[in-house]
Amino acid sequence: MAKVLKEHFGRLDASDIFPFGYGEVMDFLAPQAVRDTAWIITNPPFRLPERFALKALSLANTGVALLVRTVFIESVGRHERLFSRFKPAFVAQFTERVAMVRGRFDPKASTATDYAWVVWLKCPTSKTQLGRVLINGCVEPWRGRLCVQL
Repeated sequence: MAKVLKEHFGRLDASDIFPFGYGEVMDFLAPQAVRDTAWIITNPPFRLPERFALKALSLANTGVALLVRTVFIESVGRHERLFSRFKPAFVAQFTERVAMVRGRFDPKASTATDYAWVVWLKCPTSKTQLGRVLINGCVEPWRGRLCVQL
């Protein structure tokens, strides 16, 4: 993901807790790990997205985008701790299931898990827009550039 983001943004600081061969190896949740930045865009570990969101929202000056399992938007507790305090600007649901393989891309992989981008902007928003991320039918080949429709 970092390589594609670098193509778009030009400058990018990338990190992961594991040495996948791109970016710095570090723990995002460690107290001194990340400095102020415009955007934090990440795919947090499945069991830690709320902690990642809260830390990222305390650090990012412009916005935060998390690629998460769709079940992340469920839960009364998460609503109280996160979504009632920080309203996302939009949630973009993938129209297809996207197979995630740790540290690499495997076009033959499959999954039963749904994913979405949850995006917060530092400027206040009164309501969250729901969109969809199109893969096939938007831009070919698959895993090329994605289109987000709101």
